[in-house]
Amino acid sequence: MTSELTHKHCRPCKSGEPALPRAQARALLKHLPEWKINKAGTDINRTYHFKNYYQTLAFVNAAAWIAHQEDHHPTLTVHYNRCDVRYTTDSIKGLSENDFICAAKIDALVTNFSPP
Repeated sequence: MTSELTHKHCRPCKSGEPALPRAQARALLKHLPEWKINKAGTDINRTYHFKNYYQTLAFVNAAAWIAHQEDHHPTLTVHYNRCDVRYTTDSIKGLSENDFICAAKIDALVTNFSPP
């Protein structure tokens, strides 16, 4: 499923459109083992760890490229050797498939991530 998610693209969500039901969000989350869903079921998050600030910023720039390509933007909290990533779909005030698509793409990025 993760590779299936990485081949999908985000679609615009309209205000008033329903968020994913909790059961569907949990089913998608099973394919993203390092990600967690918040208690309210409105966002997913993960912390990525790196050796240093340079690698962290290289990751942030790559994540920003994915966000730009998919037109779906996470909240990134940058630290010296880690980056906290949070996805939610603001227009529907909850989770959409877009959040899981982008999370899978970032996971795929990290799998192949090896900055100098």
